Amino acid sequence: MNALEQLVEMTRTLGQPHMDYVIIGEGNTSCRIDADSFWVKASGQQMNNIGADGFVAVRLAPVLALLDQADISEEQLKQGTKAAKVDPTVVPLPSIEVTFHAALLEDCSVQCIAHTHPVAVNRVLCSSRAEQFAANRVFPDEVVLCGPRSVYVPYADPGLPLARAIRERVRAYMDEFGEAPKVILLGSHGLIALGQTPIEALNITAMCVKSADIFAGACAIGEPVFMSQEDIMHIYKRPDEIYRRNQFVGTQ
Repeated sequence: MNALEQLVEMTRTLGQPHMDYVIIGEGNTSCRIDADSFWVKASGQQMNNIGADGFVAVRLAPVLALLDQADISEEQLKQGTKAAKVDPTVVPLPSIEVTFHAALLEDCSVQCIAHTHPVAVNRVLCSSRAEQFAANRVFPDEVVLCGPRSVYVPYADPGLPLARAIRERVRAYMDEFGEAPKVILLGSHGLIALGQTPIEALNITAMCVKSADIFAGACAIGEPVFMSQEDIMHIYKRPDEIYRRNQFVGTQ
């Protein structure tokens, strides 16, 4: 399968109703086409039955330029993203979140992004324990798939304000850890999984959902028992766990 076919398959998988990851028009996904452009879900498309025509090819540079424009209006943003389409004759508009997809594809050097609103994750992100969940780990495979810590971004208005907040927090994480995060958690909003392949993005999403479910359960019966930072980094850097993590990436 080519990149778009893989993106369609991943998006449909994320959108299956029994997964409780998204409903109606929620969520968006993207993948790189080449160094200069990427596919992103079109605005208003439903993920569970999306086809290739539900995605828009967008040029990276003009979308990134929007992030650095001060005092840009909603209409200017709309026209700017419209003008960034590789094929200007295509009718659908890119997702309102196209700017954070561009920022993450550029800064994090990933190939694939999955943004969803899982019920289990939002149960935590809509609570006072959201930052606690992002900052800690409760079991080893959470570390292996989701990294030593998640990036937490407090609620921001979808579109440019959110994209700028994500970029700031992600760059701080990369300065600290020397690599891109696997998981970004958006307060009162949802989850972003960053992968090199659709399989990796799916696996990260699934593990984060499991982690949120376990965390919420632990809170319900007492207090979560967190792994120490020493144990987290030991697991994350163990050669056998690095080998396992590489298997979970899958292939293009």
